[in-house]
Amino acid sequence: MHHIARPSHRSDARAEGRSPLRNLEESFLALAAAAAPLTLPAYLVCEEPDSLVLPVDQVRTRLAHPAITPALRERTWREVVRRAQQLGEPWDTVAVAMTVPVLRRMLARLARPAHLDRDEVEQEALAAVATALPAVDVNTADVSRELFSAADRAVHRLVYAAHRQAGRESGLAAAHLERLTDHVVHAAGQEATGAADESEHGDEFTVLARAVQERIVSVAEARLIARTRLEGESMQQLAAERGVSVRQLYRHRAAAEQHLAAHLKLRMRGQ
Repeated sequence: MHHIARPSHRSDARAEGRSPLRNLEESFLALAAAAAPLTLPAYLVCEEPDSLVLPVDQVRTRLAHPAITPALRERTWREVVRRAQQLGEPWDTVAVAMTVPVLRRMLARLARPAHLDRDEVEQEALAAVATALPAVDVNTADVSRELFSAADRAVHRLVYAAHRQAGRESGLAAAHLERLTDHVVHAAGQEATGAADESEHGDEFTVLARAVQERIVSVAEARLIARTRLEGESMQQLAAERGVSVRQLYRHRAAAEQHLAAHLKLRMRGQ
């Protein structure tokens, strides 16, 4: 299933607005719903089957049922992996898709950093399963565990790397924020003492500092405006830093800027 393992397809999934798991699920269900559906022997998942074969989606449903015996589960997984290894497509698609219910539960429990894209985590898990699939020994004690362990290791490596990156960036952000705060505090001090000359009254930091003093905007709102409007920082980066969505941060900034603009207009009229 080479298209799962290729990193270049991560951007394709995001461009379509659908997750990699959902894309795979659609391909899998299409195989089961075709005019000649892809099937497996029913005896693999049934002690006393009513039919000779079952569509692959029904096999997966029975495979995930808690009532299935470990022997039937193991027998089914061995056959699915064996077909993927020996026959290739579409059985490698089926084999990876068989892991989706467990992967969904695994990723739902994952402590994913806010700035780490969910699609990227899903793609990493699927790529790990697809990469492990050809090397799995079908005679091992627990075939499926090999695939799930590969996915688990891959996503935790990704999360660990994301946490390390965030740690490095937060250190830089802290230094930057300290410098920015110094600007605002300095401007506020000049306002409080009357030390600012006419040119400094027009400085953006001074305007923000005055707005904070007059409780038009909060310190957090002033920093948001300063860091994105004056310092050119990315809204995506700040959203990740604050643990909110980018859309929510844009709304927050827009509301603060509206309050600030209305205040400045009133102030201009009063002069």
